[in-house]
Amino acid sequence: MPTSPNDTLVVETAGGVCRITLNRPKSLNAINPDMARALKQVAAEIKADEAVRVAVIEGTGDHFMAGGDVKGFKALFDENPGEAAIRAHFDGMLTTVHDFIADFRQMPKPVLGSVHGAVAGAGVSLMMACDMVLAADDSFYTLAYCRLGTSPDAGSTFALPRTVGLKKAFEIALLGDRFDAGEALRCGLVNRVVPAAELRAETDKLAKRLAEGPVRAYGETKALLNGSLTRTLEEQLAAETAAFVNCTVTEDFKEGVAAFVDKRPPRFTGS
Repeated sequence: MPTSPNDTLVVETAGGVCRITLNRPKSLNAINPDMARALKQVAAEIKADEAVRVAVIEGTGDHFMAGGDVKGFKALFDENPGEAAIRAHFDGMLTTVHDFIADFRQMPKPVLGSVHGAVAGAGVSLMMACDMVLAADDSFYTLAYCRLGTSPDAGSTFALPRTVGLKKAFEIALLGDRFDAGEALRCGLVNRVVPAAELRAETDKLAKRLAEGPVRAYGETKALLNGSLTRTLEEQLAAETAAFVNCTVTEDFKEGVAAFVDKRPPRFTGS
């Protein structure tokens, strides 16, 4: 069962759903090295754990994630390290972050984001690593990296143009303007906007629905959709054939066929 190595995350698993709660509310859940290491460990464990059928990422307190721990950056600079030390620090940090971003994107099971309040910088990047996102109507967004004088990270330059288009991606990345949940929905950054008071209930409902689905087929579908952007039509058709054939030898496929013929809801087991 996935567990966090420190208190920057709260990790709970029940009914096939692993809920990852970012847990630095006094810092607006800003990501620091401890949280990065915890997310790397937990993402790897979820990816390998067949008992986990869905991962949910959310934030405790009033916000999802307000980006990187800028106060930590300032503390580093106050120590007056040399250029080599600064490079080594951020290279190590981003290597850790990019490991868990890749795991969330590549794991063969759905990852559901549940966001509220501030979703900024690395929070936007983490949100975009999720396969689906439910957003509270009080949520607001800014990529924000340009306001710190740095370029984006955590896969945002990969996901953003593929999600909103290149021109809109330039606008979001270069201006760093704040926008609301309605705009995030229009851009395709989130799937649904719900009243803030209903976010937890709606997240639980969707997570349960996904957990009761054919997780092996979900994994194949996720890989197909992610790979479609770099393949030719012929390559994608071949990948679809391989994925479909893989699904046909699962118990879930047999159950799905039987349920269809019997005119009843399927009871998928993930096998």
